[in-house]
Amino acid sequence: MPKRKKDAKTDSVQRELTKRLLRLKVNGEIKEVATETSKTLLEVLREDLGLTGTKHGCELGECGTCAVLLDGEPVLSCLLLGVESEDVEITTVEGLMEEGRPHPLQRAFADLGAAQCGYCIPGILLTAKALLDRNPHPSRDEIREALSGNLCRCTGYTKILQAVELAAGGAEAR
Repeated sequence: MPKRKKDAKTDSVQRELTKRLLRLKVNGEIKEVATETSKTLLEVLREDLGLTGTKHGCELGECGTCAVLLDGEPVLSCLLLGVESEDVEITTVEGLMEEGRPHPLQRAFADLGAAQCGYCIPGILLTAKALLDRNPHPSRDEIREALSGNLCRCTGYTKILQAVELAAGGAEAR
């Protein structure tokens, strides 16, 4: 017996059956979104919530571009389903502002020109924030280790390391 081709209506009904209402705490606010259960947290943030600061990178968990914080710890949002993200605090780069002002990391990156194209920077900023929250005065080696999962194709990482040090109140640009 030949297989029937799925038509657009059948496909649409199938997607509707796999949707679920999620209640997420994102950047300090409760957000409710009906989304497909197969969507990654990255897709939910960008496509359903309009938080496009989190970037699509390799979608394999190798580049760190999609890093967000879950309860203060960096995670790769391309490897986590949105439905697995309820009951935790999600912080995206849009949530780094403090009382309408850039976070010290954002200021340091801007002051030192640590971003070139900027594509990888949201993931790096969030990973660095998690580090500084755990260890307010990390050594250069500790910064390197914390950021080792974040790849950048534009820089030689020197300005990025200096910016994290500056935000930590450590060594200024050398």
